[in-house]
Amino acid sequence: MEKIVSPKNDRIKNWSKLKTKKYRDKMNLYILENWHLIKEAINYDQAVETLLFTENQYKLHHNEIQNIESYEVIIISEEIALKLGSTKTPQGAFAIVKLPHTNSIIDNEIINGKWLLLDNVQDPGNIGTMIRTADAADMNGVVFGDGTSDIFNSKVLRSMQGSNFHIKIIKYDLNSWVDTCNNLSIPVYGSELNPQAVDYNSIKSSDCFSLIMGNEGNGMQKSLLAKTTNNLYIPIKGNAESLNVAVAAGILMFSLCK
Repeated sequence: MEKIVSPKNDRIKNWSKLKTKKYRDKMNLYILENWHLIKEAINYDQAVETLLFTENQYKLHHNEIQNIESYEVIIISEEIALKLGSTKTPQGAFAIVKLPHTNSIIDNEIINGKWLLLDNVQDPGNIGTMIRTADAADMNGVVFGDGTSDIFNSKVLRSMQGSNFHIKIIKYDLNSWVDTCNNLSIPVYGSELNPQAVDYNSIKSSDCFSLIMGNEGNGMQKSLLAKTTNNLYIPIKGNAESLNVAVAAGILMFSLCK
């Protein structure tokens, strides 16, 4: 088993660059942290190339690691863990994983389901929470529109807690997606409080719809709002002006899916 102790090692220097989207796209790889997420990736047949552990993490998970010896396993120093990690105190377990294909050719079979569409949503915590909730609500998948943060951002990966391995994640132009839905008579629901918006409680649940959640500060694109079947609002009973986008998405998804 290989052991690397120097952060100046060429492989380590290249892998540390995977913290940026530019190098993830260039190298067609991303770095996954935390043994729980690594196990989820392995269990759901993700293209894991290399596993890296500090001595302590290897000893802690030795029995489980022995069952997956088909992967390259490297022992790394604590100094390297700090270089590869995205937190101040990284756990010390990492996987180098090939980027999955998220740019898909959309056909009627794919679009005919329950989908969450993210329009310029930028906060990693919100994105991760919405994907976990979409997973819990039994949605088919999530579509990342232009301006939405990268799914392989370390904060997004942590906040998704592996739900991205359970449902489909697609990058696609949302205007084109909505146009296809309209052509197929699939309802598309926006999320904005305006004079034309309707109480979400008035919408019947369905096995086929798309729900769009917009930017945390600016909401949805006007071009998308103009194409929706209905724009939904959630009545607020207290004095808060609005709901967090991830909370609102959770309420709407569970209502539309029930």
